Amino acid sequence: MSRIAYVNGAYLPQRNASVNIEDRGYQFGDGIYEVVHLHANRFIDEDRHLDRLERSLKEIALPMPMPRAALRMVLVEVARLNRVTEGLLYMQVTRGVARRDHAFPTKPVPPALVVTIRRIPPYPRDIARWTIKAITTPDLRWARRDIKSVNLLPNCLARQAAREQGAGEAILYDPVTGMVTEGAATTIWIVDAEGVLRTRHLDSVILPGCTRGALIAELEAARIPYSLEEFHRDALATAREVFLTSATSFVKPIVAVDGVAVGDGTPGPMTRRLFDIFARHVHQQAGNAA
Repeated sequence: MSRIAYVNGAYLPQRNASVNIEDRGYQFGDGIYEVVHLHANRFIDEDRHLDRLERSLKEIALPMPMPRAALRMVLVEVARLNRVTEGLLYMQVTRGVARRDHAFPTKPVPPALVVTIRRIPPYPRDIARWTIKAITTPDLRWARRDIKSVNLLPNCLARQAAREQGAGEAILYDPVTGMVTEGAATTIWIVDAEGVLRTRHLDSVILPGCTRGALIAELEAARIPYSLEEFHRDALATAREVFLTSATSFVKPIVAVDGVAVGDGTPGPMTRRLFDIFARHVHQQAGNAA
């Protein structure tokens, strides 16, 4: 069966779907995107993702393409038409089609909306099969990383560098201060040398990760202490544990950074605990609590 995409009001076979060459997302990266995990036919942390979508759109003065209730219906329909119950849904909103000019169109045009979905394997049950290696690289992105913009060239370059070195993620750090910001497409966490669970505080230089927010809520519910405190790149070398979070990876252990093993090179006890806690969160969101 051909994959089905939603493009500006129409559900189309993906092989036939297209956008105008003067779409501002294509020409300027003038747009916002979100990625949502579908598990057991339910979107995980859907409200967090839609809240972040609305916030990002507001930050670049771009209106929602339709009311939230209508957008939810489109997301559900894309999943249904593609017969996907376990997958990743991608949605992108751009400022639409207009004559090429850096400034916004003088006469407003309708925002453009594209939604696609693809199947992925279910959330893993064995954390030992869910590990990843990482490299570190300077963070060269723009100054408003809290906006989930489609401008992802620096992220792509960082991920490519990781791939070329046999790793799955690039951990970004400020080239001046050496402080870790986040991953190329993830939030980075450590259990530091003193045993403190840490991730960077929110501000304009990192994305407010939805999985990060959901995990923090779970930490507070379980009364697990943590610190929203930035840490230096050097702390990765002495950390007891390093892991990442994202909508596509949930809680994923990082077992080596720049070729050096983290701890004993296996998932640590805190990462294992949080992996299990977040797995329960995912199952509960899907209405089939384990």
